[in-house]
Amino acid sequence: MTNIAIFASGAGSNALNLINYFKTNTQINIACIACNNANAGVITKAQAEHIPILLFDKLMLNNETEFMQMLTIHDVNFIVLAGFLWKIPAYLTHNFANKIINLHPALLPNYGGKGMYGMRVHTAVIDNKETQSGITIHYVNEHYDEGQIIAQYTTTVFQQDTPETLAHKIHELEHTYLPLVINEVIQKQKTY
Repeated sequence: MTNIAIFASGAGSNALNLINYFKTNTQINIACIACNNANAGVITKAQAEHIPILLFDKLMLNNETEFMQMLTIHDVNFIVLAGFLWKIPAYLTHNFANKIINLHPALLPNYGGKGMYGMRVHTAVIDNKETQSGITIHYVNEHYDEGQIIAQYTTTVFQQDTPETLAHKIHELEHTYLPLVINEVIQKQKTY
């Protein structure tokens, strides 16, 4: 069984999508939601689905022994970052080598890096008059948005698009493709 911890900081629409997608899967389980924001909408969504919540601050995240113990209690062996805004400490990328993936709301390497998330990304894409945007699903390493790319999916950006309409298109791509890619990555890793 692959037990996934979903790291999220916000509303949690991708987390809920993953919870629903893997609900009946016999090989992949959403073991917990790890959240750094006590007011995040993802907490309410996780509680409604009876998914354990790991609430933590920066001090806890940077305490390797304590944080690894929290993950071990839930037998976590795979991590998905879905709207998680903090940098992942090196000990986690080491202990979960090629077992942490991130969802980024743009086509990396463009519009990535520290501070590039959510509406900031969509506003930059619109301001630069890009004709395409999309999502990138990639492995996490010690640098923001620089891990090996697993998959990218695109959408057309029209002149009349706003950051809000682009955000809607990006969410549709995220909800469609993130569960499929997670499933594919985990199945591939099991065959090695």
